[in-house]
Amino acid sequence: MPLIPKNNNKNALFSVPTLFLFFTLLSVLSLIFFIFFSSTTTTTTTSHSSLSLQSPTNSGINVYVAELPRSLNYGLLNRYWSIDGDSRLGSDLDHEIRSSNLGKTLEFPPYPENPLIKQYSAEYWIMGDLMTRPELRTGSFAKRVLDARDADVVFVPFFATISAEMQLGMAKGAFRKKVGNEDYQRQREVMDFLKKTPAWNRSGGRDHVFVLTDPVAMWHVKDEIAPAILLVVDFGGWYRLDSKSSNCSSSEMIQHTQVSVLKDVIVPYTHLLPRLQLSENQKRHHLLYFKGAKHRHRGGLIREKLWDLLINEPGVIMEEGFPNATGKEQSIRGMRTSEFCLHPAGDTPTSCRLFDAVQSLCIPVIISDNIELPFEGMVDYSEFSVFVAVGDALKPSWLVNHLQSFSKEQKDRFRQNMVQVRPMCVYDNGHQGGIGPIPLDGAVNHIWKKVHQKLPAIKEAIIREKRKPPGVSVPRRCHCT
Repeated sequence: MPLIPKNNNKNALFSVPTLFLFFTLLSVLSLIFFIFFSSTTTTTTTSHSSLSLQSPTNSGINVYVAELPRSLNYGLLNRYWSIDGDSRLGSDLDHEIRSSNLGKTLEFPPYPENPLIKQYSAEYWIMGDLMTRPELRTGSFAKRVLDARDADVVFVPFFATISAEMQLGMAKGAFRKKVGNEDYQRQREVMDFLKKTPAWNRSGGRDHVFVLTDPVAMWHVKDEIAPAILLVVDFGGWYRLDSKSSNCSSSEMIQHTQVSVLKDVIVPYTHLLPRLQLSENQKRHHLLYFKGAKHRHRGGLIREKLWDLLINEPGVIMEEGFPNATGKEQSIRGMRTSEFCLHPAGDTPTSCRLFDAVQSLCIPVIISDNIELPFEGMVDYSEFSVFVAVGDALKPSWLVNHLQSFSKEQKDRFRQNMVQVRPMCVYDNGHQGGIGPIPLDGAVNHIWKKVHQKLPAIKEAIIREKRKPPGVSVPRRCHCT
């Protein structure tokens, strides 16, 4: 007897195997339809939903540019070029620009070459990218949107460095005052404008981005912008090491209401020395090089102690003076002929000297226990830098002996790694006025990628603040390191 009965019904439309195939095909088609319908529904969800906490993708970050008047950005540069000059360090190129009158009239004027200002020029290059025509911005990670409700963040187009440095150059005595201080008046104009916008009131400013690379930028309104996303070169000018100001047990405390690695982004200084190609690297005759001011304040007091320890060590060159200004050629020669470049803390934990060393293929020796570095998590600085604890560096002969212990193979590998990472620290896009396509692997794109990583925490903070009942105060939180 057969295992399966024979179907003797000649009028049947389908056999059992045929019916099985039919229902299988129907199930597959239903599944495909369901997946397609679900995907379509997801992509058409309104972008204005304030409840959405979806994880951000890597396709880019939507940026809205606040509509500040031109007088607070490019107009400030026009004004800078209209003054006779800066009584502090200047440059021959700046003198030529002033003589030509171009800086006074161009829609997108050049940024100063004065090294005191140029080292903080991130504001110029970030703004230039956002001002470039959309068809030329295909490689930009920041996608500019024209409605603040479509934005992940709001960029504040205030040239805070130019504003501060103009005040310091013209009337330094008024800088910390409010009366007679044009920089303070501009800071106040920025904040009064922003606080009237729906975008600021929706988030309390938490999703607004300020470029504050100059440690004294927007000094008078730090408390007002503390919740925002701050692009800073380090945290040195933003907090005090004072355990009495919080309930944290650590004496090295960063107030969460001021600066924090949770919401803010450490960005590179603009390097001031030209790039040395690996193929151009020559034999280096000196062990360690430093050029800078011997006497500094706060954490920079270590400089004077290191100077006295190292000045008579063989193979070590310690030169007094501001690097990359009047002694630019001296700095180039010193960095290119030395194996290592000393990077101690100054008035703040870091300086542009680190990025000049990288461009010069001089291995950085970082002696700054509280330093924060750009793009950590994207780059491992230990692969091309030497980190030394302050306590070890201050032991007689310890540092020289440590540096002499590195083999040629180790030093060559450090330089090869520097070649790989140094494009991340380059702002200049090579276009007049900074208007044009930016380097895909350059500093501007990496800054926006780093901001993008902060979005989930920032959105969470905005939602938490919205559900707080009126009159309820939130205790001060801190991020202890």
